[in-house]
Amino acid sequence: MTATPKPGVLDIVPYVAGRSHAPGFDEPHKLSSNESALGPSPKALEAYRALTSLERYPDGGAWLLREAIGKHYGLSPDQIVCGNGSDELLNLIAKAYLRPGDEVLYSQFGFIVYKLAALSNSAVPVAAPEKNFHTDVDAMLAAVTPKTRLVYLANPNNPTGTYIPQSEVRRLHAGLPKDALLVIDAAYAEFVHADDYEPGIELVNAFDNVVMTRTFSKIYGLAGLRVGWAYGSPAVIDVLNRVRGPFNVSIPAQRAAVAALADAAHVQAALAHNEKWRGWLTKELRAIGINVPDSLGNFVLLQFPAEKGHAEKEADAFLHKRGLILRPVANYGLPDCLRLTVGPEDANRAVVEALKEFMAS
Repeated sequence: MTATPKPGVLDIVPYVAGRSHAPGFDEPHKLSSNESALGPSPKALEAYRALTSLERYPDGGAWLLREAIGKHYGLSPDQIVCGNGSDELLNLIAKAYLRPGDEVLYSQFGFIVYKLAALSNSAVPVAAPEKNFHTDVDAMLAAVTPKTRLVYLANPNNPTGTYIPQSEVRRLHAGLPKDALLVIDAAYAEFVHADDYEPGIELVNAFDNVVMTRTFSKIYGLAGLRVGWAYGSPAVIDVLNRVRGPFNVSIPAQRAAVAALADAAHVQAALAHNEKWRGWLTKELRAIGINVPDSLGNFVLLQFPAEKGHAEKEADAFLHKRGLILRPVANYGLPDCLRLTVGPEDANRAVVEALKEFMAS
């Protein structure tokens, strides 16, 4: 006898994280995983290091963290659930709501976890075409069927960095079946300062079939601790609490996240650094012939020309030999692109100088 998994599982191509090693370099510039250029808050590190015992289980409800999140964003802690990164919550939503044969809708270049969540729950992933690297709401709505059960929207999107305004998010929601759940993945929301952007809080407050997910991995620099949270209606939060693990966020993660929220100065420094160097990278890379869509995240997408000698694979190999690690995104359907995390100043300058040499060769 051989145990076989449920339908869809063997169709999954396992997730591959951003590379971190370059042969010949003890400390290469890792710019492949959208990690914080400034690292975590000193207050978060202090809270982490202050732990003197680990024999007790964490608070299963993460009450202190939920209370801190609620106070920081003006939300009810009762409508918040915390997770082992927002990835866990995105998958828990799929686990709780999908039935075999249901359809999961997302944009063409949307975060790859959406497809994996669908397949692992015997559902059907449906990718709607994008327009100029942007989510196309008309294409999304055209792809809706009576089987559409979940709709994932990364806003801003990873790996493109683009976003759609609040009016378009509302139009998308208005066109969905009433029994479909809109999941707004706002992992990069803290980096956005656009007048027409809203991360999803207002829609959650207005409708029961919307949930927003957030993370401490990006601007707060706690990727190694895995802390995420979701904000939804009481009914959705009740469901997620029923299916999550009882101790899914560790004590160090909870303590560090609470401290990170309290360090506004560090967040502002991280935001200012990102604004400065994201703009600089975009300008410099466009000037040497690389297409870079406008990004609102802590990364930019680099689209290389198709001609031999200047293609993506050659650029990746060229950079790798210089200890510069970017993220190939062929698995997103972008075989001519690399994703570049906004890094420290020396790393940003090194990438631009290397690509100037590459494009001129």
